Amino acid sequence: MADDDPTVPIICEECGTETRVPLDGLAETLERHNENRHDGEQIAQVDPDIADRIADLVADDLGLLEEDG
Repeated sequence: MADDDPTVPIICEECGTETRVPLDGLAETLERHNENRHDGEQIAQVDPDIADRIADLVADDLGLLEEDG
């Protein structure tokens, strides 16, 4: 992994773990962890604060947060 590759924090409260993974491997890492450790149940996830911030950025970029006026 190159030093400039973006990483995303993922947490698993059930396992008590937190790690950062490259953005391009995020879905695969989450799926593999949840499949291997939690019988496929979606326990590990992107840090909720980061997920909310990303959602806000995307909504802003799409113009969904603009007020009519």
